[in-house]
Amino acid sequence: MPTSPSTGTIPFLTGSYTPDSGGDGPGIAALLLDPATGRMTYDGQVKPLPVSGASFLAAHPSLDVVYSTNETGTGTVSAVARSGDGTLSPLGEPMNSGGANPCHLTVHPGGEWLLTANYGSDTAPGTVAVHRLGADGRLLEPTDLVVHQGSGPVTGRQEGSHAHQVLLDPVGRFLLVTDLGADAVFTYRLDTRTGTLERVAVTTTRAGSGPRHLAFAPGGDLVFSADELSSTVTCHRYDTTDGTLTAVSSTPATTAHDVVNQPAGIVASPCGRFVWVSNRGADTVAAFRLTGTTLEAVDEVPAGGTWPRGLTLAAGHLLVANQHSGTLAALRVLDDGTLTHLHPPVAAPSVVCALAL
Repeated sequence: MPTSPSTGTIPFLTGSYTPDSGGDGPGIAALLLDPATGRMTYDGQVKPLPVSGASFLAAHPSLDVVYSTNETGTGTVSAVARSGDGTLSPLGEPMNSGGANPCHLTVHPGGEWLLTANYGSDTAPGTVAVHRLGADGRLLEPTDLVVHQGSGPVTGRQEGSHAHQVLLDPVGRFLLVTDLGADAVFTYRLDTRTGTLERVAVTTTRAGSGPRHLAFAPGGDLVFSADELSSTVTCHRYDTTDGTLTAVSSTPATTAHDVVNQPAGIVASPCGRFVWVSNRGADTVAAFRLTGTTLEAVDEVPAGGTWPRGLTLAAGHLLVANQHSGTLAALRVLDDGTLTHLHPPVAAPSVVCALAL
């Protein structure tokens, strides 16, 4: 992870909802993290870029290009170039995302394809789109669009499918797509010649669980899910031959019992011993220790604001995007997986995610 040679700080970007997407944030903003203290400051040399509804960011694997969802009913995705001094500028025009409310995206390791999950709406199903990327990282033509079908038992949330995350497995063989509305994880294989997706499996999750996001253990044999609707964290065995998941244990995402809680972000530690989850409702970040295939709750701390969404691991800290309070917190990760606040959060209106660079 690069640091500033003059200050020793870690650069990162945040994404936020903008006034035209139901928030009051700037779009994409540049900040710096001091890894010794957890103090965060805005990079005064980089002006925010007003990207509409920048709810998730992903970096190109080899170019100084970042991609953003534009989470609106008529969804688009954007490419953003970073210059040597960190300046942000649009790279080409936004492209149609192939569905309503794009909420997650990722770049294939080869750098030639962008994959996007569109949550959909009450009337539009969830979809997954593929876009070709140019040699300079700009968005080119869409090459495929798959439409999900399915529903679940939770009234008001699962009348139709809602694709929520696109995640490549650690070796890039399969693409996993969580579908909160269908209680399922869809597995695809990307044809890197044509940019088309072949569905190879569908894993049905516990009814009413609403899988939102996944995180792989470092070895790739286990994958953890933040289950938004059942407020649980589930450990699955991952079959690398066919991309299917088998649930082996599950635990409550929070110890709070007096709130309606919806887990959001989930991160696994590089050492493979810990998993962290953000809890909207409880407004906490929970820490779990992995023993075999069992997750044991070991800590739960205030998130530094309300409605914590994205979790990002950066230089020994978890960056927590607290959407409703408009605050961004940096929690120091201790050796036993527990968390502590070393410095107050910073103001970050309608912040939803962070991307370490």
